[in-house]
Amino acid sequence: MPSPECPSFQTLRLQLDDHVASVTLDNPERANAMVAEMWDELQRCFEWLDAEPSVRVVVLAAAGKHFCSGVDLALLAQLLPRDDDRHRASEQLRLLIKRLQHNLGAIERCRKPVLAAIHGACIGGGVDLICCADMRYASRDAFFAIKEIDLAITADVGTLQRLPHLIGRGHANELALTGRRCDAAEAARLGLVNRVCETHGELMTEVHAQAARIAAKSPLAVRGTKEMLLYGRDHSVADGLNYVATWNSAMLHPEEIARAASAEGKAPDFDP
Repeated sequence: MPSPECPSFQTLRLQLDDHVASVTLDNPERANAMVAEMWDELQRCFEWLDAEPSVRVVVLAAAGKHFCSGVDLALLAQLLPRDDDRHRASEQLRLLIKRLQHNLGAIERCRKPVLAAIHGACIGGGVDLICCADMRYASRDAFFAIKEIDLAITADVGTLQRLPHLIGRGHANELALTGRRCDAAEAARLGLVNRVCETHGELMTEVHAQAARIAAKSPLAVRGTKEMLLYGRDHSVADGLNYVATWNSAMLHPEEIARAASAEGKAPDFDP
């Protein structure tokens, strides 16, 4: 299958190599602050990745010294109502927040696994962003902070809803209510990141190695596994068991099962 032409963006770089897509936050002069264009572009980018058959795994990383410094202050200013009609202004603010939630939710909705590679600062909206990923890896210099509380804001784009599922409610409560920094070592102990690497170079090598391992699996089985894991997070065990039984009754692929069983240690050739 020939490699497709990747779309271009102002705030992101997108590359595709051997079924692994690399999405790079690309506003390093501002520490990858989440400007208005970035939110819309993240949604368009991950919707394209979801639909593109040649993409099996996504690596999400960032250019420059820091992963993400959070929501851009100019965008933050839009959250302050200016209309004399308080009720209509409040409605517009709610619609803006819902739109931003939907923008970032495209990362979680993407059927392909998303591996985040985090270095330097990951603050505010950056934490919202990585909580949408399926796996998170960090370099030793990475640190995390839910800074909205220090700006007199209730974090509203997903951290408070997703983070407790990753690290437990008590730890999430502490980080969200104090706004304190959490370094990479603590993030690993809490379960926020899967692994800590000493350098940025080692981080990218590790993440791309994990991505390559996943890309070698049956894409249909990988997509089903991600679907079940996300469904199980938000539903009961009984609901999850019922769903996976229904899913496999329709989605199990006899030819791919036979191909995987006879591979003898080699990576089988799977269809998209």
